[in-house]
Amino acid sequence: VQLQASGGGLVQPGGSLRVSCAASGRTLSNYVMGWFRQAPGKEREFVAAIRWSGGSTYYAGSVKGRFTISKDNAKNTVYLQMNSLKPEDTAVYYCAADRFPSASRRYVDDEYDYWGQGTLVTVSS
Repeated sequence: VQLQASGGGLVQPGGSLRVSCAASGRTLSNYVMGWFRQAPGKEREFVAAIRWSGGSTYYAGSVKGRFTISKDNAKNTVYLQMNSLKPEDTAVYYCAADRFPSASRRYVDDEYDYWGQGTLVTVSS
């Protein structure tokens, strides 16, 4: 699976941004797709995930209610809609694909098998 992330940029605090992750190379029917982020000087952390079959979603507490993960089956693309952005949301955002999902490990980055290149989101005035 090849993953191509896009849509990052500079946004003011309180603003919105949508990042996308286009997948190719394999059907995603049994995958979980996730978004992680890594801020400067910090470890990579889980943001959100979605089960391709059924569409169940999962969020980190820090983004719940502000971010929404979704998918477009026809486009093989996963989106992360980010609203009410804060400076602490500044990070490189990575999409990832988990081929053999484990419910207990969906929040752990080394559970994921494929990674996109990352897209930078900067929240600043």
